[in-house]
Amino acid sequence: MSRERMNEFASRAVVAALFTALSINLLGDFLRTGRVTGLLLLASEALVVVLTIVRRPASLVDRTLVAATMTSISIGAPAMLRSVDTGGLIPDTATALFSAVGLTLIIAGKMTLGRSFGIAPANRGVVARGPYNVVRHPIYAGYVITHVAFLVAHPRPWNLAVVAVADTALVVRALIEEHLLVADDEYAAYCRRVGWHLVPGVF
Repeated sequence: MSRERMNEFASRAVVAALFTALSINLLGDFLRTGRVTGLLLLASEALVVVLTIVRRPASLVDRTLVAATMTSISIGAPAMLRSVDTGGLIPDTATALFSAVGLTLIIAGKMTLGRSFGIAPANRGVVARGPYNVVRHPIYAGYVITHVAFLVAHPRPWNLAVVAVADTALVVRALIEEHLLVADDEYAAYCRRVGWHLVPGVF
């Protein structure tokens, strides 16, 4: 097996292992408490596993240490979130609705990308339709929403630290991805048309 294929296999195995750990924790919380906010986070992370398996090969991949580090943190850190048995800062119904908005955005973004979805910053073809007409990274925006919703539903210092680190890495990852793709004339034209990274009117 070539080194490239071994790395590909290893990345998929790591994603599957992290998802398994998260699943055990959040399914256990749901069975104990009946709260669904964690399940919505779990659903969004499940899409990463599925689309990682079926993604198409990239024509250009950023293999720098910074890109690998930011990608690993943004993917791996959310699996370290942990539920709390005490109540959230607001009712679970409210955080579930908030999380559902994020999940809808994630699903819409990933359905639009299809097999162009990937983990490492790479050029798997430029997609400029659907939610990508509003922001350049709708999937990442959805992740931030679901992470914040989970934090409000399960407030603890550990979760605050995880969300802060994971989402900071996510933003850096998005900017690295743009830096890689801007060499593509089609993507450069897309960026001139869609100026917002994650949040319209803010960033």
